[in-house]
Amino acid sequence: MVWPATLIGAAAGFALANIPGAMLGGLLGHVLDRRLHLDSWGALRARLRGDPAIDQQDLLFILLGRLAKSDGRVQEAHIQQARSEMKRIGLDEAGTRRAIAAFNRGKSGGDNLHLALHKLQDERVTVERLLRSCWQMAAADGRIGKRERELVLQWGGWMGLAASRVEALGAGYDTPQGLPSKRSNSYRDALILLGVTADCEPAVIKRAYRRLLSQNHPDKLAGSGASPAVVRAATDRTRELQSAYNLIRERHGFR
Repeated sequence: MVWPATLIGAAAGFALANIPGAMLGGLLGHVLDRRLHLDSWGALRARLRGDPAIDQQDLLFILLGRLAKSDGRVQEAHIQQARSEMKRIGLDEAGTRRAIAAFNRGKSGGDNLHLALHKLQDERVTVERLLRSCWQMAAADGRIGKRERELVLQWGGWMGLAASRVEALGAGYDTPQGLPSKRSNSYRDALILLGVTADCEPAVIKRAYRRLLSQNHPDKLAGSGASPAVVRAATDRTRELQSAYNLIRERHGFR
């Protein structure tokens, strides 16, 4: 038996009407995130409108605006970090106005960021620079919240990076979940901190240590416009990296 389309539509409407609001919202949210690769209802509206591609500079400040607003309220530290980013890039008056507009646009959450970020997959340098700026904004108030971390990890995934690499890029700005926040004498914690395993060759361990040390150098971060809280965190992390490297080096017997 073939059911008329009107009856099928009515039955579907009846089924949706009888799903509790919270459950329906969760279901539709799952569809947005998993099926359509959208991170907000505004992004869905943007896709339906067929919004044009996002310029890379605008994209940077849209991401920063989205992060600043992710916990519900934009703080003065977030605004100062955005200004530091504008200064680092060397924007003129017109460019600054445009960056402010993009930042405010990011706060509204109306852009389909998945499509824009996916296009950057082959631009590794741009991707990593973008993510470092995102981590700086996330840590501008002295701590990286759960929602901020989720966003940065999601964006990094959309740009083709593994979660471990995205976390490594943020190592100087906050202590990622699951990593030691204090100086540790644990060999296992030292391996985790450097992102290596016990069977890695000395050359691999050295490269990992030098890369992380470069990313977390306080002077380098201060020169890029990072907030004092970020620089302090980088100083602490540098000490942890040095301690971890010395422990691994002693255990493996290399210089």
